[in-house]
Amino acid sequence: MQDIIKSLHPLEREIIPLLKDGITSIELTIKSKRKEVEVMRALQWLENKKALKIKLELKEIIHLGELGKKYKTKGLPERRLLKELPKAMKDVKLPKAELNIAIGELKKRGIIELGKQIKIKNKPKEEFLEEKFLKTLPREIKNLQAQEKHAYENLKKRKDLIETKLEKIRTIELTTLGKKLTKQKIKTNMIEALTPKMIKSNAWKGKEFRHYDVEINVPKIQGGKRHFVKTASEYGKKVWLEMGFEEMTGPHLDSSFWVFDALFTAQDHPVRDLQDTFYIKSNSKLPKKELVNKVKQAHENGIKGSKGWQYKWDEKEAKKNVLRTHTTNLSARTLANLDKKDIPKKFFSLGRCYRNESLDWCHIFEFNQTEGIVIDPNANFKHLLGYLTQFAKKMGFPKVRFRPAHFPYTEPSVEGDVYDPIHKKWVEFIAAGVFRPEVVVPLLGEDIPVLAWGPGFDRIITSAYKIKDIRELYKNDIKQLKETKHWMR
Repeated sequence: MQDIIKSLHPLEREIIPLLKDGITSIELTIKSKRKEVEVMRALQWLENKKALKIKLELKEIIHLGELGKKYKTKGLPERRLLKELPKAMKDVKLPKAELNIAIGELKKRGIIELGKQIKIKNKPKEEFLEEKFLKTLPREIKNLQAQEKHAYENLKKRKDLIETKLEKIRTIELTTLGKKLTKQKIKTNMIEALTPKMIKSNAWKGKEFRHYDVEINVPKIQGGKRHFVKTASEYGKKVWLEMGFEEMTGPHLDSSFWVFDALFTAQDHPVRDLQDTFYIKSNSKLPKKELVNKVKQAHENGIKGSKGWQYKWDEKEAKKNVLRTHTTNLSARTLANLDKKDIPKKFFSLGRCYRNESLDWCHIFEFNQTEGIVIDPNANFKHLLGYLTQFAKKMGFPKVRFRPAHFPYTEPSVEGDVYDPIHKKWVEFIAAGVFRPEVVVPLLGEDIPVLAWGPGFDRIITSAYKIKDIRELYKNDIKQLKETKHWMR
């Protein structure tokens, strides 16, 4: 007990004698004549010491309005008029608006009689109920006595005298330790700090110093840090690098040739509609004629026995600029520039993509995607599933499942889901497959197995951070940014 007493802050020493079960922080603020923030600090420190518990409740509290604050010190208009009577009305020093109110109130109570002069019929011997009530504010409505309720109803009819607010009220409940503390004799003059002057003069000798409480609540200091989406993305890149991949980079605004045509996506395919994409008015130049002709051949007549799409390929469509709908445009560019002497090779990318999506908890029109390709004559479909499972596990998702799918540029194709423990459902996070010859041959010059995938990275982040709505990733809430922990998986 003595150790606790020696560690008490001066604010705690002032508050302890006022404590009792059921007292509120508002009442303590009034009794201690301290600021509310000081009282709350003292209560929180005492709660840390297990001397009390703070209960939070919603209560209707009556406060003084702007006029109420004025009248609490100067007096109500009716009281001030009574003091000046029986003066002639021309000599009464009350603003006209207040004078009218005062006359009305006093007449209603039967205190004055109107005529050529105002006569006092029945001078009150004590304060009006309203005057007494104003001095007690702030108060909780449900604790008002019958007379106080009457005063409250009268004052409520008058403009700006009182106002009622729904507030969070903190009520104090003392523990056994707290009850013992309130009965102790606690000094209030303990020395808080040792100063150079005290050391020089030896004034510290024989004095009692307050002990420091090392477990006390202190304000949290939030250091500067990068956005948590950025740190998660950097971690994702690190995972791919550890697995032996090289990073691909490239433009966000690219021609339809690289985003769609080079990936054997037909020019009348629904994904190329405005409903799914963002086109830019300006057009782009196409790459070398030889490469363009190979892609055109794949679309019109096919490659290695396939029939292609059996339509006339339009160069104008391929020139249209589009905000990339996936990062697979980087895979197409990488294959076209790859030296076959360097095979086998593994590449990845992680960056922004853009789609004309309807916003909801799991869809957003600007999002992060991570791309990967493996170019290896010995690669097969099992290797593909192995890479995807390993990446998901390293990102903190041990539960992964795969199901057959169809994409224009891969065969076989697969979609992967990770289990979202927040929504308790499987969430799609990846589209993958082995690039078709119609993609590989025009770009690389020969048919070599190329494993390819593109997980939606933002869905991984939301699940890892227990964020229920993907839109919260980019709302730039300062509190969220301060409190979100650094990515550690």
